[in-house]
Amino acid sequence: MTPITHVEGRRLALSNLDKILYPATGFTKGEVLHYYASVAPVLLPHLRDRPLSFLRYPDGAGGETFFAKNVPPGTPDWVRVATVPRSARDTTSARQVVVDDLPSLMWAANLVTEFHTPQWRAEAPAVADRLVLDLDPGEPAGIAECCEVALMLRERLAADGLTAFAKTSGSKGLHLLAPLTGAPSREVTAYAKELAVAAGQAAPELVVHRMAKRLRGGKVFVDFSQNSASKTTATPYTLRARPHPTVSAPLTWEEVATRGEDDRLPGLRIEADEAAARVERYGDLLAPLATGEAAAPLPGS
Repeated sequence: MTPITHVEGRRLALSNLDKILYPATGFTKGEVLHYYASVAPVLLPHLRDRPLSFLRYPDGAGGETFFAKNVPPGTPDWVRVATVPRSARDTTSARQVVVDDLPSLMWAANLVTEFHTPQWRAEAPAVADRLVLDLDPGEPAGIAECCEVALMLRERLAADGLTAFAKTSGSKGLHLLAPLTGAPSREVTAYAKELAVAAGQAAPELVVHRMAKRLRGGKVFVDFSQNSASKTTATPYTLRARPHPTVSAPLTWEEVATRGEDDRLPGLRIEADEAAARVERYGDLLAPLATGEAAAPLPGS
């Protein structure tokens, strides 16, 4: 029998709570839902007003995954749905879920999904209020090299008047984010590419800005493409469909600097229990991204 619960007055059917979704650790679906309920106060501001893309893994981290942007069948009528352009080139519209409150979050989490969001809000498609750089290491490079590149990019962003924040990707690398007062996504993408190219020119032995796998061995790929209006990035605090229940978790710059100085230290892999404990300790290290209090104009705009 499917358990029924009520969340802030909304009726939810939560299924298969004992199902193991992360076989390497025995982490269950019930624990996934508990994690999201625990971090909801810091996660929701990063989801609010942003069209949601789902990376579903209903059979667990080792099972099939599939990506979807359309509103899932059976979505309750109380879940907000936004109509947004499909792309800059496609004038037709798409309908996507927007998670604004705790009941909607728990409904979406019950689908077993990673949360991915664009750099813009539903009311202003293709107008970015944040910049993102995805630092992806090519073996044998790892988290230490990502941290070194992150510190380099942070310095460049600061010189351009932008405040950078860091989080783990939940996989192998790091994400850098900087809040903006609002700029066309195409202009943010062009600026982000300039940053990636400049980093590659300054440290060609460490950084590559081109996606070709043959160029990435032992280097950190600075992916600027997620600033495109059609692209999304793993939302802060989302669980990832990896062997362990890793989280795309905010970091302090002290942690980034420490890992960058000593490559003998373990990788920055933060799992659900630790991520929830870090929220208790730090609050939301990425709060200025959601509030816009650190936002600055895109350089040159």
